[in-house]
Amino acid sequence: MEIRHLRLIKAIVEEGSITKAIGKLHLTQSALSHQLKESEYQLGTKIFLRTNKKLILTKAGEKLYEVANEILDKLSETELQIKQMVFGEFGEIKISTECFSSYHWLPSVLKQFHHLYPNVELKIVTEATHYPLQKLLDNVIDIGIVSDQIKDDRIKYLELFQDEVVMAVSENHPWANKKYVIAEDFANEHLIIHSLPMETVTIHQMVLAPANITPKKVTPLPLTEASIEMVKADMGVMSMAKWALQPYLKNSPIKAIKIGKNGLKRKHYIAIRAEKEYPDYFNHFIGFLQTEINLQ
Repeated sequence: MEIRHLRLIKAIVEEGSITKAIGKLHLTQSALSHQLKESEYQLGTKIFLRTNKKLILTKAGEKLYEVANEILDKLSETELQIKQMVFGEFGEIKISTECFSSYHWLPSVLKQFHHLYPNVELKIVTEATHYPLQKLLDNVIDIGIVSDQIKDDRIKYLELFQDEVVMAVSENHPWANKKYVIAEDFANEHLIIHSLPMETVTIHQMVLAPANITPKKVTPLPLTEASIEMVKADMGVMSMAKWALQPYLKNSPIKAIKIGKNGLKRKHYIAIRAEKEYPDYFNHFIGFLQTEINLQ
């Protein structure tokens, strides 16, 4: 018996009919019928019985189907192992961050890694944004990029990089000549944020909430370009990572203002599941991420 005979029997059983098996195996009906007769001839017994226009496995067919699964699974596993030996590791890494601004640098890093490991698929899971740690624990993602840590023995944190958050304001705004702003300065301001809830917004977490300050108005606006246009028109102020704001400062009437006398610094971490054993390519990706981010 040949591998093609085993694939044929498996396809007929799992697809439920010869017609569907034809589509899966890309055979003509005559070719499929010929292979089936050939395999039955070699075994010396029927593999299927027709009952009410359905194909039912015989006792011999059931045994053959069981063996076919074992052999084909082993063959598939062996093929994958050989491909890994020849072309490198195969796998998938699902990643998300706690804020959309991180997606400015993430794609370029993922692209560079893909050149080194073309068989490792990297997926950005945007629906996990804002709640990456919960999604990590729920096995929805494999890596979370976060600046806020929660105490949980199931999560391991690896330091990634540190950045500074600044306020983007119009050059005509009263803050434009300030060296820095403090929490109380926000009381009469229109604060533009990327998205709700406020608990996930850095300026709220680290500056406003501790001082019990609520801005006069808060507007969530998910499009960075639209937010920048509002700031340019002096219709609000917006907090951004300094590196993310930098490109907009060159040719726009916008200024970056420090938050607090010493600036608002935050550390970012790679969060992974503490007890899980990861394949080598996963650990390579983490090392690559740490190296490349600090070179940018």
